[in-house]
Amino acid sequence: MSSGLVISDSGPIFSLAIVDCLYILDTLFNEIVIPKAVWNEISKDKSFSYYPIIEKYFKSKVKEISTSNNLIFIMDYGESEALILYEELTADFLLIDDKKARAIAESFGANCIGTIGVLSIAKSQGIIEELKPIFEMFLNQRRFYSKKLLNSILKKHNEQEIDIL
Repeated sequence: MSSGLVISDSGPIFSLAIVDCLYILDTLFNEIVIPKAVWNEISKDKSFSYYPIIEKYFKSKVKEISTSNNLIFIMDYGESEALILYEELTADFLLIDDKKARAIAESFGANCIGTIGVLSIAKSQGIIEELKPIFEMFLNQRRFYSKKLLNSILKKHNEQEIDIL
């Protein structure tokens, strides 16, 4: 796929870091950038175990938005700056998971992709072998993805589904 520029919100960064899959971003995209507000969110708590991975990967990928943030009233700070930076840099993708923020971004014409979409593409391209262990880690680490969505992606890739309790 290796296409263009992606701007990321913090949610997918945490999810991909937890499962040690940030490298997939380098494989799928030519460049990844985050706005300062997202950097502030992901670097706020330096005590969690995967923080060094996030810091090393993203410290040099931070850009300031050049306009005022007039979206702060409808989206959180990181999401709104990510959308603004997406527009300012005419990025190819906005990497965002939050359902409400994604709907707002898409209403502005943003080409959105989420963590699960990135992982599905990585599986299709043979970058990762199995999705199920990754999805199970998400659930065990309290990353909030719909089990129905996860199972539909597992089914698409001919993997065993996760038990829904």
